[in-house]
Amino acid sequence: MISRVADPAFQKMLSGFSATTAEVLYHMPDHPDFLQSFLWQFEDVAPQFPRLHRFLDHWRAEVEATIHSVSVMHYGLIRPRELRFGSEHRLQ
Repeated sequence: MISRVADPAFQKMLSGFSATTAEVLYHMPDHPDFLQSFLWQFEDVAPQFPRLHRFLDHWRAEVEATIHSVSVMHYGLIRPRELRFGSEHRLQ
């Protein structure tokens, strides 16, 4: 008998995880006028973004660079789809 178990990645999507991209603009202490970019793609739960907040807390505590700004983009992997109806053809 075959046991059917949902894929763990699919279960994460159902529980609210979405594809997330964060861009962190930062500068090093020795070059405060030179902004650098760190781009990170991961799965997180919008709008709280707990994984992103843990990462930023770690950055502030452990990384020498100072964060200038953070941009966050996310895309829900499971959501309602739009159905468009173009025309109707009847066979008689």
